[in-house]
Amino acid sequence: MTITTTQASFSTASDTRGEPLRHVAAPIPGVVYPPQGELERYLREGVLGFQTLVDGFAAIVRQYPDNVALLGPGLRITYRELDQRSTRLAGAFLQQGLQPLDPVVFQLRDSEQLVIAFLACLKAGLIPICTLAAHREREIGYLANLAEAKLHIVQGDDAKFDSVGFARKMREATPSLQLIMQARGPAQDGVLHQDALVDGIDLASAEALLQGVRLDPFQVAVYQLSGGTTGVPKIIPRFHNEYLYNMRAVAQWLDYRADDVLFMPQPMVHNLNMGCCFGPFLMTGGTITVTPDLQPETLIALIASTRPTWLMLGGPIIARLESAIQDGRVDLGNARGVLVANSAAKLQKLLGVRTHNVFGITEGVIMFGHREDGAEAHDTTNGRPVSAFDDIRILVPGTEQDAKPGEIGEPAFKGPYTIHGYFRAEERNRETFTRDGYYRSGDLMYTKVLEGKTYFVFCGRLKDLVSRGGEKINCEEVELAVAGHPAVAAVAAVGYPCPVFDERLCAALVLRDGFAAPTVAELGAFLEDYGLAKFKWPERIEVLEAFPLTASGKLSKEKLREQVKANVLHEKAKQAN
Repeated sequence: MTITTTQASFSTASDTRGEPLRHVAAPIPGVVYPPQGELERYLREGVLGFQTLVDGFAAIVRQYPDNVALLGPGLRITYRELDQRSTRLAGAFLQQGLQPLDPVVFQLRDSEQLVIAFLACLKAGLIPICTLAAHREREIGYLANLAEAKLHIVQGDDAKFDSVGFARKMREATPSLQLIMQARGPAQDGVLHQDALVDGIDLASAEALLQGVRLDPFQVAVYQLSGGTTGVPKIIPRFHNEYLYNMRAVAQWLDYRADDVLFMPQPMVHNLNMGCCFGPFLMTGGTITVTPDLQPETLIALIASTRPTWLMLGGPIIARLESAIQDGRVDLGNARGVLVANSAAKLQKLLGVRTHNVFGITEGVIMFGHREDGAEAHDTTNGRPVSAFDDIRILVPGTEQDAKPGEIGEPAFKGPYTIHGYFRAEERNRETFTRDGYYRSGDLMYTKVLEGKTYFVFCGRLKDLVSRGGEKINCEEVELAVAGHPAVAAVAAVGYPCPVFDERLCAALVLRDGFAAPTVAELGAFLEDYGLAKFKWPERIEVLEAFPLTASGKLSKEKLREQVKANVLHEKAKQAN
């Protein structure tokens, strides 16, 4: 299946003769752009085009101006209103002296302000850096310095965290950071306020300013973040035309429609949400629900009031809703599909709605189950790629040799929306890509052929990562932080199974002589002072005399994981008796 972008009015980058350029006009140092030959191929095939994300959104605004774009408690914004408010904010950004290609740190919870600011950045040619509200000094400081960010957008009304004070601290530590904007809350001195910026410029003035911005479909649109394999997350450049293609391919695969309503209460800055949920909905004309918090009663009331047709439900959200689903307080009778990370067969029985397993990486390739898949494909696989141009090899781990059909190996990806390199990470890029340019994901996978179609089955990870409710935790980063605790002689971080979050993080410690082990709470307090995001803090501590070793005398994470898992299961069995 070839997915082509719809033709509409769009901007192009052109040379002096007016001919469309087939490459980026103004390369950003440190960004790895697609090879010219690959771009030419995807352009010839009609896969990539000369539209930007802004063009894609503008086409939907023209087609569905009165459709509701954002919906939530006390919130109802049409596409016309969303377009106008984001245009005014984009103009205000330019008035503040920001210039196209300036990076912007996004550190926000889900809200209408996040969506407005995201679109405003795209329109002004600014590049959002998709950090999380939970990130702290280590992550924000590193990423802002690496990308040379100019603006830091924070929440402003978080009762538990002084985000504005934190942003001021980050500005002092980051030479490039010039401006802070709070999205919500009472205005503070020396800090821009999103509503005041929007109210301070009329639509015509903003449009006039934006006339001077020349958007390039081959240029970076967004800096997404990797789960991190060597310390803090790596920056993943996503380009306008390929990210637009990604979103449209997902929308076509899942059959998103303009009358659909989306319920996806996970962070909008995540690639899963941006690339597969709220992003494709903005390019389709559907309605996106905005969840103010994740309290069970809030989620139940929002589902009841918005009657979503599509839902993305991770383990933690299902845990909050399960009893309400079982007793009938959650009515999914209007739903056409539910996206789940795994366990599609089990969750379909619970929810009574067609489920779709998903496998995806922020670096590119996305796979989903399809509504036409048979029972075995639905129940036992992670589906197929959404693009016919996704090229996947299963390699013998540690080699560039293809594994045998059906044999478990490491997947390597290439395609129109898969990256060719992390930002300013030459050493990591040399390790991560094969000699012929395939991205090695560090996962384990095998293929299964059913009814003449090739499906993919995810089996685990080669990378030293823990996935806690969809948040990727880099074990090495945590180990570096915990190693600074005065009681710790050695540390190894591993995941252990959890029915709610899939995995939680355990810190296995070898203690220094004369020191007692810290409690989970004490270690958390230490890591808070260190500046590590809370979702990365270990939730279990095990004290060992020595770590299990491999035959060559190295730490065996595999044996350690099995040991911790066995201890967890033993404790649960004792509690049950």
